[in-house]
Amino acid sequence: MSDAATRAEETSEGHSSSAIGLMVGAVGVCYGDIGTSPLYTLKEVFIGGYGVQANHDGVLGVLSLIFWSLVWVVSIKYVIFVLRADNQGEGGVMALSALARRAAAPFGRLQTIVVVAGLIGAALFYGDSMITPAISVLSAVEGLEIAFDGLEHWTVPLALIVLIGLFLIQKHGTARIGILFGPVMVLWFGALAALGVYGVIQQPEVLQAMNPVWAVRFFSSHPGIGVAILGATVLALTGAEALYADMGHFGRKPIARAWFLLVLPALVLNYFGQGATILSNAEAARNPFYLLAPGWALLPMVALSTLATVIASQAVISGAFSLTRQAIQLGYVPRMTIQHTSSHEQGQIYIGGVNWALMVGVVLLVLGFESSASLAAAYGVAVTGTMLITTLLMGVVIWRLWKWPLWLGVPFFCVMLAVDSLFFAANLPKVIQGGAFPVIAGIVIFILMSTWKRGRQLLVERLDEGSLPLSVFISSMRVQPPHRVQGTAVFLTARTDAVPHALLHNLLHNQVLHEQVVLLTVVNEDSPRVSPDRRFEVEAYGDGFFRVILHFGFMEEPDIPAALRLCHLNELDFSPMRTTYFLSRETVIPSKRIGMARWREGLFAFLLKNANGNLRYFNLPLNRVIELGTQVEI
Repeated sequence: MSDAATRAEETSEGHSSSAIGLMVGAVGVCYGDIGTSPLYTLKEVFIGGYGVQANHDGVLGVLSLIFWSLVWVVSIKYVIFVLRADNQGEGGVMALSALARRAAAPFGRLQTIVVVAGLIGAALFYGDSMITPAISVLSAVEGLEIAFDGLEHWTVPLALIVLIGLFLIQKHGTARIGILFGPVMVLWFGALAALGVYGVIQQPEVLQAMNPVWAVRFFSSHPGIGVAILGATVLALTGAEALYADMGHFGRKPIARAWFLLVLPALVLNYFGQGATILSNAEAARNPFYLLAPGWALLPMVALSTLATVIASQAVISGAFSLTRQAIQLGYVPRMTIQHTSSHEQGQIYIGGVNWALMVGVVLLVLGFESSASLAAAYGVAVTGTMLITTLLMGVVIWRLWKWPLWLGVPFFCVMLAVDSLFFAANLPKVIQGGAFPVIAGIVIFILMSTWKRGRQLLVERLDEGSLPLSVFISSMRVQPPHRVQGTAVFLTARTDAVPHALLHNLLHNQVLHEQVVLLTVVNEDSPRVSPDRRFEVEAYGDGFFRVILHFGFMEEPDIPAALRLCHLNELDFSPMRTTYFLSRETVIPSKRIGMARWREGLFAFLLKNANGNLRYFNLPLNRVIELGTQVEI
């Protein structure tokens, strides 16, 4: 064999092993949530008070609904189409919102609608991030009630121990245990498929449910509960949004391959196996997942399902951290301390404020609802709301960015919208039954995000009112030049054409200027990352004055000293011991001026006071920073 052939074979093997590794990783991170749905979906359908009879027609009708929901919503909508709407490889509602906002730029009102829709989607995702760990772990631990009598009172305490332990280990990072995520979830899906085959062999007629006629027949024979039952079957789709949100970690192809080769077949087999168990014994509807397993396999399945639900919970918690970082960069969330838990993986981060807020929410949910069946009512609202938002944003992308012909784009969008609207409408009555929690949580988070964004805009506008044009300032310095001292002074400012307040205060109080004065503006782009050649812009005004603009993507950590090292201008020296950073710290005073409601102004003032400062956020050296304060009425 020639050397070239040998190298080609090695390359092929490397690509093959890499592809398999990415697929296994995608199974561990992306499919934890949807992979644990069989624990509670069919149980909720038959004992959730919908009035569905556990008979032949009822079982086949429900199985047909679940099967075709998985095919249309997950396989066609998300895996085939939504995953193609990537923002430089990144996915999720924030990335999609940025993509749609860019596409809708020529239409001002449409752009506003896109922004609001993206914020609502992000807010609902946080609600989902609280419900997923609670319902998943509760449903797994409930298997002990079947294995041992009299353990009903221990379900909640055991679930709380598992969940609190999960949140406590977050600050240590998931790099070590994350290695096990993929193999454990592959084992989990293998177990789902094996149990499904075991059940289907006993009742092969359940395979008839693949025929959509059974779903149509179910709707026609149950006109009263036909749409309502979609509120329960949507539980089989929970986690579909995670496929898109985690696309940046693995790419579209590994996620799609993992779905079609492993996850979808395993889920379908398990649901059909549970249906076969209910057909054999209607009493099995109280917990068909665990009653599908043979007696000897019950305890091992409880252990494996608990581990799988912990992994599913970890995925949404990590997703909440990533979403928060994106929202901070895009200006919708106050700056928070972000800790990197891995020196190799940029995406592995920890945000303490988000972690503890999620933990409090999860604990309250478990204590308040006490069972997975009760929580199921709250789950669907958040899930279907996020799915509907994704469809609306996808409509803008299809129309403005992909420029599909109307004969193709309109029917496709209408079908997506109709299906998601049906699921959402079916879950709206649940708001009264317990589904109010994600709605209230979503409203609160939406108010916080919109208030912060609007407050920052108002703050910049108020500062601009008393600002001095840069050209006028430089001209005055030439007429009356102040004393110049050695070194470089970097003044951070949001405006590119005005003098920063910190510079005016420094000149007023100290009556000196540095030899090099740099007016620095950080611009956060809609794209996930910015290439090194686009990072740095510099403009010289003469007399030692320079304008520098640094560009960062919404997935990047803005490190100003590291970025300034890219400057190759001979006139500028950013060496650590010659550079001083000047920051302006604003104190907001609510007023009666036109802007926001008084209570929102007070809320913004509170958020600004408690936000992480520029010093840490931009990774500035502690011993080279001077902060100058100013009061602003909004």
